[in-house]
Amino acid sequence: MSSTIVDTDFEFPGQKNVYKGKVREVYALENDILVMIATDRLSAFDVVMPKGIPYKGQILNQIATKMMAATKDIVPNWLLATPDPNVAIGHACEPFKVEMVIRGYLSGHAAREYKIGKRTLCGVAMPEGMKENDKFPEPIITPATKAEKGDHDEDISKENILKRGIVSEADYKTLEKYTRALFKRGSEIARSRGLILVDTKYEFGKTKEGKIVLIDEIHTPDSSRYFYADGYQDRQNRGEAQKQLSKEFVRQWLITNNFQGLEGQTVPEMSDDYVNTVSERYIELYENITGETFEKANISNIHQRIETNVLQYLNAQ
Repeated sequence: MSSTIVDTDFEFPGQKNVYKGKVREVYALENDILVMIATDRLSAFDVVMPKGIPYKGQILNQIATKMMAATKDIVPNWLLATPDPNVAIGHACEPFKVEMVIRGYLSGHAAREYKIGKRTLCGVAMPEGMKENDKFPEPIITPATKAEKGDHDEDISKENILKRGIVSEADYKTLEKYTRALFKRGSEIARSRGLILVDTKYEFGKTKEGKIVLIDEIHTPDSSRYFYADGYQDRQNRGEAQKQLSKEFVRQWLITNNFQGLEGQTVPEMSDDYVNTVSERYIELYENITGETFEKANISNIHQRIETNVLQYLNAQ
């Protein structure tokens, strides 16, 4: 489909190498500059779905860059410019090999673990007597090791991160401090939109000068879970499912169709109608999270548009 971008093969000036993640493709250039392209690929249960979702990359990139702008006063980040709706350009960093997951509520993966009897997640105790989607007394940090391509991310405790030397103790303290500050700000932003930021993950890197900065995405529906605040407590009291703004609706559709990324399972067929439904949901997510009307970029030839915009930016530097 010319209306989606699921793979790229650019050759930018000074290009050294390309890293292709589940959703983003990162071009490393000379002078420690990265060009990060948010594709329309959809990943769930750490598996990339067979079809791209129109506008998804634009939505993720624009939410992430808006949220970085809204948090740069409390946590430094890697971002320099966004010359195209699908593109962010910033400083190259050495990524930490952990994702800092923070949870304000017993939802998603935490709820699934809780349901099978676990009361500890990543070395952090979860109180007895909780119902799915209940609020934790205080947000808990439950890190995950960053997977190599195609592998599942794995839960890991702070103690194991330090014991295995994945992150130094001093750096981990900074990661924890930044994670809590970002979650607090993200929760405030969500509240102003009539939403609850339920849980999210942050990724950090270190610049060549040794500065720890926020990288990748932030507060997007791919990395975060949101509930509608209106009616939240009534739904909890009645034992009803919460109204969600996240990628969870895709995960639930996959679970219903007998897929959770487990060995031997096959990704269900995604009809064009379902793909369009997912695209519409992502647009709804964007508008609710940002409080702005989504403006669709020209997707008649996304590759050419991206190349033109990136080259224009690079040539102007």
